[in-house]
Amino acid sequence: MTILALLLCSAPAVGAPGEQALGTGPSSSAEMTVIFESDQASPKDPEIDWVKVHEDDQKRRLQTQALLDDGKLSSGEDFYHAAFVFQHGDLPEDCLKAHALAVIAAARGKSEAAWIAAATLDRYLVRIGQPQIYGTQYQRHDGEQWTQEPYRSDLLSDALREASGVPSIHQQRVKLKEMASKSR
Repeated sequence: MTILALLLCSAPAVGAPGEQALGTGPSSSAEMTVIFESDQASPKDPEIDWVKVHEDDQKRRLQTQALLDDGKLSSGEDFYHAAFVFQHGDLPEDCLKAHALAVIAAARGKSEAAWIAAATLDRYLVRIGQPQIYGTQYQRHDGEQWTQEPYRSDLLSDALREASGVPSIHQQRVKLKEMASKSR
């Protein structure tokens, strides 16, 4: 063996903090995966029972919080799933927690978590009465037109939006027009 080959074979594995080499990081929690899949299963019934949806969302947040408290979530996938569960919370703090979970997921190698990190930050800002900054939140009040306002669209560049998996300002405007035309 050459010296280079020996060095490569004996070198410690390098990866994201908390993950092992070659993407073989901590395994995902099967329980968290089931909670996430339940969260993402959208009701097909046009007459959605929003009280039941709210109760189920709250139950999933409690289950997820118990897993977090017990230290049973460790992979980027786990934190990604947990972020989605908490984004459906009632309180601004739920959205802020979802944002923190998404940031951890991204730090642990789950690149898709960049979008949920952006969306949960926007959702948190909207919930506390501040303008969103990515443009991920669309709202409609009392049959009025769809809007993203309040929105500080000038704060971030489209390059930052793209890096976060968020559509450009132009793409957002097109989506807003499509939503408006469908709601007539």
